[in-house]
Amino acid sequence: MNRITQCLHGRGTVSSVMKHRHKPLADQPSSFLAFTGMYRPVIFWNVTDRCNLACTHCYNRSGPGRTTGGELSTTEALGVIDDLADMGVPLILFTGGEPLMREDLFDLAGHARDRGLKMALSTNGTLITPEIARRIKASGIEYAGISLDGATAGTHDRFRNHAGAFEQTIAAFAGCKDAGLRCGVRVTLTKENAPELEALIDRSLALGASRFCLYWLVPSGRGNESYARLQLDPHEVVEALSLLYRKAKETDAGAMEFLTVDAPQDCVHLLAAMEADGSDDLPAARNLLASLGGGCSAGTRVANIDAKGNVWPCQFARSPEFHGGNVRNRPFSTLWADEENPALALFRRKDAAFLGRCGACFYRKLCGGGCRVRAHAAGGDFFAEDPFCYVTDDTYGGPQ
Repeated sequence: MNRITQCLHGRGTVSSVMKHRHKPLADQPSSFLAFTGMYRPVIFWNVTDRCNLACTHCYNRSGPGRTTGGELSTTEALGVIDDLADMGVPLILFTGGEPLMREDLFDLAGHARDRGLKMALSTNGTLITPEIARRIKASGIEYAGISLDGATAGTHDRFRNHAGAFEQTIAAFAGCKDAGLRCGVRVTLTKENAPELEALIDRSLALGASRFCLYWLVPSGRGNESYARLQLDPHEVVEALSLLYRKAKETDAGAMEFLTVDAPQDCVHLLAAMEADGSDDLPAARNLLASLGGGCSAGTRVANIDAKGNVWPCQFARSPEFHGGNVRNRPFSTLWADEENPALALFRRKDAAFLGRCGACFYRKLCGGGCRVRAHAAGGDFFAEDPFCYVTDDTYGGPQ
């Protein structure tokens, strides 16, 4: 996760991180969890594969045709929550499918709240009525990340394969605001919606979003089928990152936070831009990024539990080689602590001998070799170079 806003205002973030570093998890602001140095993971939990939409780029192949077959029962899910609470995970993010289609979601959230866990929700927003927004807030969920893949109805509805999805999603932001529920925009950027990026940022600000989170497409699920057609080229990626950097500079840090996900190398562009600007926050930004230990958080700071209880290093790492066990057979805490778990061990090897450009790159310690899911998807080799990487010595000129 590349936290553009926190790095651009790095001095304040550093002092706040240090202030909260030794406090109990319950007292840690969610925005500082990435910097705690703690390897109890944020849990991305696909509580259901069911969804009322069938989005083109869904990493989980969710949709109206999926059923409850094999899903963890309420009793099993409550047991998972107890295990996660006992091990002290910093955050559960309920996702799907569409998590609001799981009938017992608010029972699960209420139990997690009673166990002292922080929670967030990842949703397409179309099911959030004013009443549902109030129930989300009352359940203890602190934040709703709402997917918005275009500044216009035509673009968003095409991605979501559902006419009217855009208007329903826009209405969700108003419902959350009225309920006092903090919410933000999640967008997966592709060739089809990249031209609307600036307009989408402006619309997000107008909607009152507290966060603008940009995801890059990952070849997983239906996203694998459309990957070659939709993925941006290096020039387009750099253009998008430059736009995000400019908008983050222009936007009050308290109004909306900017960040990118699924490309650890984005921090290279950020530091280069700050250096070119002569930013006073550059030293603090370098310290913040160094505190993350380099690279992607899969298998270290994040983990995924799917609807059937399978454990994965992250929600995109769904190849059989990355299967880390099932919570029906062993508690998540036990699977996580098993140093011989082969799937998790792969992602925890920060000193791995990567091939190609990643093996020789100046920025290896900073970005950790990019996204291993993309590398593996390109040719079946986990240690291959990340084919999405746009960083070259010509454009960034060596180590920062």
